[in-house]
Amino acid sequence: MLYSFFYWWTDGATGYAYYDALFRGTIAVVMAFMFVWGGAPRMIRALIRLKVGDRPEFDHETLNQLTRDKKNTPTMGGLLVIASITLTTLLLADLSNYYVRMGLFCVLWLAAVGGVDDWLKLTSARRESSRDGLRMWEKLVFQVALGALLAVFILRTGRDMVEDVRWLDPEAAHSSYYNILSVPFYKHGIVLSTPVFVALSVLVIAFTSNAVNLTDGMDGLASGCVALTAFAFMLLAYVVGMAHLAEQLLFFHIYGAAELSVLCGAAVGAALGFLWYNAYPAQVFMGDTGALPLGGLMGYVAIVTRLELMLFIVGGVFVIEAASVIIQILYFKSAGKRFFRCAPIHHHFHLSGWTETQTVTRFWLLAALFAAFALATLRLR
Repeated sequence: MLYSFFYWWTDGATGYAYYDALFRGTIAVVMAFMFVWGGAPRMIRALIRLKVGDRPEFDHETLNQLTRDKKNTPTMGGLLVIASITLTTLLLADLSNYYVRMGLFCVLWLAAVGGVDDWLKLTSARRESSRDGLRMWEKLVFQVALGALLAVFILRTGRDMVEDVRWLDPEAAHSSYYNILSVPFYKHGIVLSTPVFVALSVLVIAFTSNAVNLTDGMDGLASGCVALTAFAFMLLAYVVGMAHLAEQLLFFHIYGAAELSVLCGAAVGAALGFLWYNAYPAQVFMGDTGALPLGGLMGYVAIVTRLELMLFIVGGVFVIEAASVIIQILYFKSAGKRFFRCAPIHHHFHLSGWTETQTVTRFWLLAALFAAFALATLRLR
């Protein structure tokens, strides 16, 4: 909205800092933070009135004792995070950019899935229902459908943008590699067929949304890691979307992808604003309502920028968390006992003697190192 107003006000004149996507992404960090920071107290009071409180239950008696103080902590605070991201993006982004509109669609789709899951889970006792949230296969159906839809539209948008800019800038059109997989440390990519592109997109969306959801098990853990991951992708989206930077750093230029810096900036600010109230001892949890869309958004930006493999470096903490659950399940089925004391792995370290704040802080440090390493590889091609 503000972008369109400024464009009208300046009659499309170039040279203003506001037209730079990274500049607006930086403003989005501050704006989204203020929206969440200012709105959270009212949201927390509303959730308390609705009696939407957490009920942590684990298949481990010691862990249940360690988390007993979290009972009835207001949950579904992710509603405010998603509202902040949406409002900030609507205000600052160029809404004529199709990648931005699809990004908002991705966020709202997964927020709806997570919201239904949270509501069913948190109100089952009050409704005297045995329905304890959505089943895993039900959530996967919606995640797979979303991944397939996004893949089809990303491919179509990439082709259309190449044609649209061909007459304006032949080099930009030629260098828009919307269907090539970028490989870290390797300057040549892999051309993907449509079925492979769709399958990879489905895998990335489902994996990232569930991985962030699994990480959201300690006060401030997921929100802090998401903020670091989103910040890294704010910079990466800008690099990929700017032809001269992409060429200089040997990335595949995706025309229009720089505008996703605003969406990522909004995610950074919203996550940091939420962390203000979610830090130990947490006053509110985001629930699936926030975790699923935040993870899905990171996956979506990685797909658009063709940096799916880079995402597994930037989001290394999420990969570790998800891998620990997979290892635990497979090991238990084959050996009949647990590989970790409890999964996801942050609970394993908690049960090993680390305090919750120690665990969260050390995982934040890991997330920062993964993000820094990923950004350092910009020159290693």
